[in-house]
Amino acid sequence: MALTTAFTELFGVEHPIALAPMGGSAGGALTAAVSRGGGLGLLGSGFGDEEWLARELPVLADEGAGKPWGIGFLTWAIDVDVVARALEHEPSAVMLSFGDPGPFVERIHAAGTKLILQVTDLEEARRAVGLGADVIVAQGTEAGGHGARHGRSTLPFVPVVVDLAAPVPVLAAGGIADGRGLAAALALGAAGALLGTRFQATAEALVAPATAKAIVEGRGEDTERSRVLDIARGSRWPAQYTARTLGHPFLDAWRGREDDLAADPHARPAYQDAVARGEIPALPEWAGEAVDLIDDLPSAADLVGTLAAQAETALARAGRR
Repeated sequence: MALTTAFTELFGVEHPIALAPMGGSAGGALTAAVSRGGGLGLLGSGFGDEEWLARELPVLADEGAGKPWGIGFLTWAIDVDVVARALEHEPSAVMLSFGDPGPFVERIHAAGTKLILQVTDLEEARRAVGLGADVIVAQGTEAGGHGARHGRSTLPFVPVVVDLAAPVPVLAAGGIADGRGLAAALALGAAGALLGTRFQATAEALVAPATAKAIVEGRGEDTERSRVLDIARGSRWPAQYTARTLGHPFLDAWRGREDDLAADPHARPAYQDAVARGEIPALPEWAGEAVDLIDDLPSAADLVGTLAAQAETALARAGRR
């Protein structure tokens, strides 16, 4: 059976699967591969760095085979000029996460581009509906990378957002790494799923080999939400968003002492020295709680079809019970 949903119909894609626009790692090749595979690839522009986009957009154009694609930004980190430049490339969608999307909505809709808004609580969900989001991503706290400090788990959060947002299509995000997770999202009323960690572990992802290896070998209990690594790196991430990563020496040293870390004049230089010596990864290893389900590094294009087939099997089995 074909998994046709409001999301697949909206974008003209084959499968109800979207790539999380992971800053830096969801580059042109990964975005193109997900779109070629029948999902919606979303380029992980993050801060809207012009040099990075100038490198990755041509790759996407060369490898995307004319399929629908989008681009994602960290809302708190950009201005309207960043969005305007992105719209010149005629993406099918712009996804905004973490912050007030209000200043960007009119420009995106005026360009005829679909607006995808990620939400982490019900207040954000209501705001997204009021702003006219074309798709809402309901992110649970199981997700890798950044999310709400006081958010909710995916399983109870998604159906509440589905009910609140109807008839706007909702994608589930957080703790989904195989077709069973996609099937569960559809059973909750979502129109599909947005996956991050699973696509980090693919041939096309812009991650270091050591990071891909860590994801394949990682376990859900190895992941943890914290602000420690943002503080140590001098990141400007707002305090209400913590990050789920795999284990890290700085987490062990400073767990629960974020204020002390921020006030310690020696901590950041020590972190930078450890990175320079190769003692710790150059970047945190973002990973969600479903990391246990990842044990290979396939092509992302093939993975999209595999996830859809797994979901179809899971739903067919559930229907026979």
